Amino acid sequence: MPYWLHTLILILVIYIAISIALFYLQDYILFKPEKLPKDFQFLYENKETQEYNLETRDGAVINSVLFKPKGESRGLVLYLKGNSKSIKGWGKFAVDFTRNNYSVLMVDYRGFGKSTGRRSQKAIKRDLQEVYNKVKEQTTEDRIIIYGRSLGSGFATKLASINNPKMLVLDAPYYSLTKVTSRYMPFMPLSIVLKYPLPTYKWLKYVRCPIHIIHGTNDKLIPFKSSIKLSKVNPKLTKLHSVIGGGHKNLNNFESYHKMIRDILNSKEELMDLSTTSINVQHAKKSKSKT
Repeated sequence: MPYWLHTLILILVIYIAISIALFYLQDYILFKPEKLPKDFQFLYENKETQEYNLETRDGAVINSVLFKPKGESRGLVLYLKGNSKSIKGWGKFAVDFTRNNYSVLMVDYRGFGKSTGRRSQKAIKRDLQEVYNKVKEQTTEDRIIIYGRSLGSGFATKLASINNPKMLVLDAPYYSLTKVTSRYMPFMPLSIVLKYPLPTYKWLKYVRCPIHIIHGTNDKLIPFKSSIKLSKVNPKLTKLHSVIGGGHKNLNNFESYHKMIRDILNSKEELMDLSTTSINVQHAKKSKSKT
């Protein structure tokens, strides 16, 4: 056997082996869950909470915690978190919404916190729809805001695309998870082996409510340009908010982020009479000089 052919076969075998390993190990790569015992008590200083457990049709249990504002609730924020930890740690961010008099329902995905069940993209989407249906039993959709952070932004977009919430807010979203992972594995067949492609851009086309995208300009994990691309998918309903200098995990350390959240939660979408603007005014073209 020629040396070059032997080398080619070896490279091909290694490539296939890595692809197979990626297929089976990607859950461990993508998800960094923190598991909690069933008797764990969620205790937060100066916060009123209520815990819920939803049993799904396949026998899984989805755990969530409701954070209540001190005053009368203006609505509910369904908070879909990132790929790490559990509600235990993420709960400290609920104050950014309760201070604006919104209740916050945080959900732990399968295998996170107290939630159980075999994880898959299909199962998580189904779980979140069941949670959303339960929320609708307690309030009307025009009072529900879906907030998706990082990994949760894809699931949040899918949920908003098949329902009619008041608003969709995406925090550090990705164009698709396939695009994010391809930055680190450019030569791998991710479209084939990735079990969580999460094509946010495809689902965003079908969202019918106002869309707010928040992203740090210095995000190294999910580049700011991904949000620029997303903002062009459904431009008439989308507003892009940039946190200058913000990274992927530190937006809460920026005053501008908290002002954005306040303004978004307090915003009232009003129709604008564009006939009174300069929208149709054309800039004068430069006249060609005569020779």
